[in-house]
Amino acid sequence: MPENWRNMLRFKSFIPGILVVGILCMVGLWVQKENVFKYKIEKMIDWSKKVAEKAKELEQCEKKLLLNTVEKKSMGLNALTPWLAPIVWDGTYDLSILDKQHSNTRIGLFVFAVKKYIRFLQQFLESAERYFMVGHKVTYYVFTDKVDEVVKPKMADGRILQLHNVVADQRWQDVSMRRMEVLTVFTKEHMPNEIDYLVCADVDMVFNDSVGVEILGDLVATIHPGFFFSEPQHFTYERKPISAAYIPDGEGDFYYMAALYGGKVDEIYRLSVACQNGIIEDKKKNIEALWQDESHFNRYLVDNKPTKVLSPEYLWDTNVPYKDLAKKKRFVILKKNKTEIRN
Repeated sequence: MPENWRNMLRFKSFIPGILVVGILCMVGLWVQKENVFKYKIEKMIDWSKKVAEKAKELEQCEKKLLLNTVEKKSMGLNALTPWLAPIVWDGTYDLSILDKQHSNTRIGLFVFAVKKYIRFLQQFLESAERYFMVGHKVTYYVFTDKVDEVVKPKMADGRILQLHNVVADQRWQDVSMRRMEVLTVFTKEHMPNEIDYLVCADVDMVFNDSVGVEILGDLVATIHPGFFFSEPQHFTYERKPISAAYIPDGEGDFYYMAALYGGKVDEIYRLSVACQNGIIEDKKKNIEALWQDESHFNRYLVDNKPTKVLSPEYLWDTNVPYKDLAKKKRFVILKKNKTEIRN
């Protein structure tokens, strides 16, 4: 077949396709002209803004769901902090593995029981023997001004009770801050030869469920149950710029309660020295942080992120409205008349 014929046939084969495209274009122009479907052309949508709005809605929905479900989607919120430290909830660890890893670990439990707070010590120690680091070597460091009134509980093998005299300050605020002063001394001079990890706790609480080696880490802090659903701007950080505990708006991750925290002995030494220095600095200015040592504690943790964070399971307050938040209530604040015991 001559070449020119072949070219003509190729061209003819394109004609139907060209006609179809042309017809579609004409129909499109007619539709646009006559506005057959009469649809409204929307403005350009800012999808980044829409996505941000939906993400915020989802976050709020998750919080509401968490309050209304027993399952809590495996504690639905986070299992990791933004700096990739684990947040410990029930079911996020295998205790049998951790127990083996810490079979020879020496653990300390530090507690103050001064003035009228001595009344809580026996119950505290008995509950610790039942639930705290069961099967592990534990040394209790009890600081009190009433050594003769301490009732020693029945203790398991490998567990030691140390009693230490301490000055009873007149003001409860000074008693609270005295803990940092004592910690700076003992974590430097005594504890490094006796223990590997130290856990610090308030005496007016009881262990109510297992608290084991899953809480051990270089530097560990516990989320305050009363501020679990609060935004950082609503945390009761120290907001006076003159204070060494000052945390400006826009800083901070969680509000940590200084009723349960811990870590390696050298880490607790660094924390206690920083907090004690801040307390001394404020005293020189004749001021006091809003929540005394807890305010300085939170200031330190803004700059020195915990390597492990404990969920409110580990520091539970029966007065919080969201009763189903914690599957287990491991360390519980006792109901008491604060005014009576502080005076």
